[in-house]
Amino acid sequence: MDAKFFLQSIAIGFSIAAPVGPIGVLCIRRTLANGRRSGLFSGLGAATADATYGMVAAFGLSFVSAFLINQQVWLQLVGGLFLGYLGLKIFLAAPAAIEPGATQSNATGDFASTFLLTLTNPATILSFTAIFAGLGLANTGGDYRAASLMVLGIFFGSALWWVTLSGVVGLFRHKFTPQRLRWVNRLAGTVILGFGLLILASIYKFTL
Repeated sequence: MDAKFFLQSIAIGFSIAAPVGPIGVLCIRRTLANGRRSGLFSGLGAATADATYGMVAAFGLSFVSAFLINQQVWLQLVGGLFLGYLGLKIFLAAPAAIEPGATQSNATGDFASTFLLTLTNPATILSFTAIFAGLGLANTGGDYRAASLMVLGIFFGSALWWVTLSGVVGLFRHKFTPQRLRWVNRLAGTVILGFGLLILASIYKFTL
């Protein structure tokens, strides 16, 4: 039972992380610009945030969930502005030479930025809750061991996606010349900025 439960939790974490959004685009761009290490730590930041929200849902921390949902507008405002800033920064960034060791990434910064960006979407809690309910995993009945196993599985599932994504993208990194990377920066910057503007627009509609 534990093995099946754990595998289901891994599948949940993987399915939550896999859809390509601003974090995915950011991870791909960082892998191409700075190497697999940068992309991997970016992904692990998102996986940790996913596990954090999974923990809130799995342990039934309704007071934390309610607080975050109530503060959703402010959190999304911060996230939208941060995405806009990152998008512009990436768009204007000069391409680095694609050579081993040519670019030194900041693992802590890569991790922290995606962790905070993922946390600015508290609706993720609702996604976890809905999936748990759909699979019959919603009630751990105060079983902290089961809840902990679920959170660990979510982290491993999400991390598995980011390890796979950064690893696959890293295989093609050597094919990107500075000229191609300049276009990657422009495309990634535009997409990330677009996501930021969409979030800000959704806040405007929500507050009307």
